[in-house]
Amino acid sequence: MMQTSVHKSEKMPWRKTKRWWFWLMLFLMMGTLMFIFYYSTTEVWPLSRSSESCNNLTTAYDFFPAYPHPYGFIMDEPHRCRQERPFLVLMIPVAPHNRGARDVIRMTWGKNTTVQGHVVSYYFLLGLSEEGDGAEVLEEQLLDESWRHHDILQSDFMDSYKNLTIKTMVMFEWLNSHCPNTSYAMKIDADIFLNVHNLVLMLMTAPRHLFMTGCVAWGSAVLRDHDSKWYMPVSAFPESIYPPYALGLGYVFSMDLPIKILEASLHIKAIYLEDVYVGLCMRQLGVTLTDPPHSGLFRVSTPFFAGSCYWSTVITSMLQDSDQLRDVWEIYQTQLLNGC
Repeated sequence: MMQTSVHKSEKMPWRKTKRWWFWLMLFLMMGTLMFIFYYSTTEVWPLSRSSESCNNLTTAYDFFPAYPHPYGFIMDEPHRCRQERPFLVLMIPVAPHNRGARDVIRMTWGKNTTVQGHVVSYYFLLGLSEEGDGAEVLEEQLLDESWRHHDILQSDFMDSYKNLTIKTMVMFEWLNSHCPNTSYAMKIDADIFLNVHNLVLMLMTAPRHLFMTGCVAWGSAVLRDHDSKWYMPVSAFPESIYPPYALGLGYVFSMDLPIKILEASLHIKAIYLEDVYVGLCMRQLGVTLTDPPHSGLFRVSTPFFAGSCYWSTVITSMLQDSDQLRDVWEIYQTQLLNGC
């Protein structure tokens, strides 16, 4: 009897453990089923909506911006690029009202106008303001800003996210007609840290013809989720995979490409995703994009634990916003002083 009671007492903890594991697994299974049910109704359901319901939410213009079109320039620097004959031109699309972003760039990487003996020029590319009653005052402020800095290019399209393709193609038009003696140009967003020194070093050994590089997306899936910022309907782009394209946050190209991209655009209906549209034009030309010398040069985001020499080793790195650029620039300068 003594041995039997000991044996039973040894089994009791195991039975409790099995019972605990049973309830744990049941809880996990129920949680998994609830998770699947939730996402099947919130994420999968929009994908099964009819095209008719989609048309109630958006218009064709949302996906097909008005390009080509004879856009003109309200503010221009018609002779500066020819006179400076820069090795590299930096084109920065920015909203008309975002004076703060322009000033921060002027005080940080925009100051680097000569690198490794090569002239670097930069311009801010703007459209028209959507601010309504305040637009007239803003235009007066932009005129004063242009007079002070001579770096404002403003075209007569409405400046909005859906018109970024127009903005990009107007950029190619301007570069093609104003910078005949330039080797390279770069489209770069205002909320990006740019290491101009590393960029020029890379370009000094880069191809001079049919060259475009940056953070290249290979085999990127087309997003059909109506709730996505980058939603693309089948009616606008029937393929399931985009051709290779350089992410619009910052890409650099040889100056023989603008005219070729403009010519290719005559055969391709414009879509609102500007970087994808440039990729479509490149495919039309039969030109393959080039990956950078190594993958760490063009960063989509900044690592949480950036190394002590991080900013001195990259070419671009996306920031939270342009306000962060001032602080990052000070860190970068300190890294250079410390031998990075």
